[in-house]
Amino acid sequence: MCVRRAPRRRLARGRLLHGEAAGRAAGGGRLDEPEARARPRRRPRQRRRARTGAGDRPGLRDLRRRQMSFGHPLLLLTLLVVPAAILALRLAERRRMRYAVKYTNLEVLAAVAGGHPWRRYVPAGLALLALATLCVAFARPHATSLVPKERATVILVLDVSGSMQSSDVRPTRLGAAQQAVRSFLDRVPPQVRIGLVAFSGDAEVAAPPTTDRELLRQSLDGIGTFPAFGGTAIGDALAVAVDLARQAVTGSASLAAVSAAAPDTKGLASILFLSDGHQTRGALEPLQGAARAKTAGIPVYTVSLGTPGGVVRGEFDGIQRTIPVPPDPATLRAIAETTGGKFYEAQNAGSLHSAYSKLGSSLGRAPGKTEVTYAFLAGAAGLLVAAGFLSALWSPRLP
Repeated sequence: MCVRRAPRRRLARGRLLHGEAAGRAAGGGRLDEPEARARPRRRPRQRRRARTGAGDRPGLRDLRRRQMSFGHPLLLLTLLVVPAAILALRLAERRRMRYAVKYTNLEVLAAVAGGHPWRRYVPAGLALLALATLCVAFARPHATSLVPKERATVILVLDVSGSMQSSDVRPTRLGAAQQAVRSFLDRVPPQVRIGLVAFSGDAEVAAPPTTDRELLRQSLDGIGTFPAFGGTAIGDALAVAVDLARQAVTGSASLAAVSAAAPDTKGLASILFLSDGHQTRGALEPLQGAARAKTAGIPVYTVSLGTPGGVVRGEFDGIQRTIPVPPDPATLRAIAETTGGKFYEAQNAGSLHSAYSKLGSSLGRAPGKTEVTYAFLAGAAGLLVAAGFLSALWSPRLP
């Protein structure tokens, strides 16, 4: 007896089988309605946007890929000479092939032609490439990249409250922050002025904006000796940093005069703010301090340091305690969003160093154009020299 199998039914794409619906389909029953639909796959661009934190939108990072522009773009039409030259070479090659055999002795012909026929095309190819490079040079190419600003000022703000003694980031949060700032100082252009503000329950200027890197390093080394006022005053620290940046840009002698004048520092100053805790003290709320920076046109780049499991152990009020000190990334992210800066989250010394290295390569710089015609001329000259050398080296010779 022959058992005839029921035809297998194909399911439409994007349908999932669950529970009883899967059982009915396996038994040959009709699947009227799917229990669920497959979630649509996001495009790669959507995935990147989902991973990107708030305030981490594309900006100066896109300038890592140098952009090319031309002073005389119409002269790029001279590149049409290249295909015309290729056509002329092809016609000359065909004409030469008509009279290829001029020797009655085929052994002499083989010796003259040689065993590498591709060699005769290499010098011509290099010459054509040199011609194309010269055509591009005639258009005066410019490369757009980040160049140092003349009057740029960066204010570094460091949290030195008691929670920065937590060892969840080695050696401590404060120690890792000091090491990251040292690498930042090595990357920033020497003409950029840098100031340093330390804060806990209050904010103090550890170093005024200066180009003296040695003075900044000495101030950074002594930052751990600042008195511990207790608490974390993020809003007040932002206000002090904004006033200090304004003072540096305008050249005012006092912060009071700067606050009264309220100068525009857009594009001339930026703040790099590192903290690990919540706002616990201060006259200004964090977003109030951020509003001051936004009004002055100063972007604030924030770094949240520490892990959720960070603790501080010590004697408090005569009792040995272990106090949890988790970071507050939400507040720092909001500050970066408000001011147009970027937010970074660092849970170890490596990610902290990476964040400061990236900022050191971008802060104090602005997009600028540099003419690179000389590079194309040098490249064309090198290609012509190589073409002439290979042509002389590989030219056929009679035995």
